[in-house]
Amino acid sequence: MSADTAGPPIFLDADACPVKDETYRVAARYGLTVHVVANSILNLPHEPWIVRVVVGSALDAADDWIAERAGPGSIVLTADVPLASRCVKAGATVLAFTGKPFSESSIGMALATRDLMQSLREAGTITGGPKPYSRADRSAFLSALDRAVNRILRERPRDA
Repeated sequence: MSADTAGPPIFLDADACPVKDETYRVAARYGLTVHVVANSILNLPHEPWIVRVVVGSALDAADDWIAERAGPGSIVLTADVPLASRCVKAGATVLAFTGKPFSESSIGMALATRDLMQSLREAGTITGGPKPYSRADRSAFLSALDRAVNRILRERPRDA
């Protein structure tokens, strides 16, 4: 694909990401570039369209790298709600690893829920973590990512 017809770049918040392989499959199908952003070196397939980005160990370094580059026409994959909020505000398409889209209308509730759950954990009221990642989550993610790519490709202006 040339730069003129290239599809949307994908920015993957890769630390503790359960859907790397699924992301690579969708990206390969559409010829997209995946920026795999992490705080440490991860074992990745050797493909020219997979770009390894190792950021420093500073708090939120990966989030900052992604947020600085996210914008209209890009896709951000993350479970980090504050990062999702920053990217939604920048105009990016943002999906959770379960396939749930973050949008301008949903991000406020997602942030409030995150803050409430954090407060309950700190108070000792809630001691468990999130539910285990399921096959249904994986399937929903694949479908949502495919829909997001197709929507962005349809909305792109066509050169005459």
